[in-house]
Amino acid sequence: MRFRHPDGSTVHLAYCTNVHPAETLDGVLAQLRDHCEPVRRRLGRDRIGIGLWLAKDAAHALVTDPAALRGLRCELDRRGLEVVTLNGFPYEGFGAEEVKYRVYKPDWADPERLEHTTSLARVLAGLLPDDVTEGSISTLPLAWRTAHDEQRAETARTALRTLAERLDALEELTGRSVRVALEPEPGCVVETTRDAVAPITAIAHDRVGVCVDTCHLATSFEDPHTALDDLARAGVPVVKSQLSAALHAEQPHLPEVREALAAFAEPRFLHQTRTSTPAGLRGTDDLDEALAGDALPDAAPWRSHFHVPLHAAPAAPLTSTLPVLKSVLTRLVGGPQPLTRHLEVETYTWQALPPELRPRGRTQLADGIAAELTLVRDLLTDLGLKELP
Repeated sequence: MRFRHPDGSTVHLAYCTNVHPAETLDGVLAQLRDHCEPVRRRLGRDRIGIGLWLAKDAAHALVTDPAALRGLRCELDRRGLEVVTLNGFPYEGFGAEEVKYRVYKPDWADPERLEHTTSLARVLAGLLPDDVTEGSISTLPLAWRTAHDEQRAETARTALRTLAERLDALEELTGRSVRVALEPEPGCVVETTRDAVAPITAIAHDRVGVCVDTCHLATSFEDPHTALDDLARAGVPVVKSQLSAALHAEQPHLPEVREALAAFAEPRFLHQTRTSTPAGLRGTDDLDEALAGDALPDAAPWRSHFHVPLHAAPAAPLTSTLPVLKSVLTRLVGGPQPLTRHLEVETYTWQALPPELRPRGRTQLADGIAAELTLVRDLLTDLGLKELP
């Protein structure tokens, strides 16, 4: 979906397809048919954007076979879909029964991450609509914290500099500009937007910026205005923003609140949980750890990295951090000029919700995704943007 900002520029809104597991090119093509086009039809639009997730095998098939890339581009056009951004964070296996820590591998100190992201950039350059010259790729924030020493940190910085040089060459060759965005996430080397400033300024290349994920930002109890001010002062661009909401528990000391939270502790994804204390941020790597005894102080609210549907807050006594999303979005696109032009709804946890909240089949899932996009569309038009045909 495209929107005209009051300054005349175009802001793109997509939803991320990592909600639909697929590891191969055939699987991606099936996604377009079975999920993405039905979402577009529910919205009554001739065209919508998708933030495409391409696993390692699918990306390899596209970058090594020009005919396959042309075929995907034609299929997108035929189904009224367009791609200006890719989710390059998960490498493979995102639809597995247990993802957890695996999603952080390979990290930016591993050669596979550089080669995969290079492939994604080449693919994206071939998928951008004819009237769009700028694309974006979100990627993991260097590494999970526990296996990252200074040597690996320097290897990661070198890899990102190499990627930036390749993106320069790609633009010279194709006329398409692709930028990569580190996506701060709790538990990673770059956990917050403030953590992103030093490594990105050390790389010192305008091809590398930040992806502001509003669930991650909220989970870390970052103030949206402070976070975006810090990035602006440091000259770090917001390449894209993923619009998502975290799980919020106002009174985690209450037994009924803990019982409600326990329904969201599940085996597939990691749900880092945080609380803000006078001594600073405290946290656990997963929600079940937070619920075990006194692993996490419970005198103040908890937030958990669980991407809950934007339009449907959990039932009391829980809620979501949708107000944080609204605050971030206002700063990003509500000013005289947009701070980013690529917005992506990223709720990939539909099938990880408590059983009674999960969509039953493709129809309900498409209805839910369309409802999320409708909510964001309304927020954007309330901020003065005009939806384009």
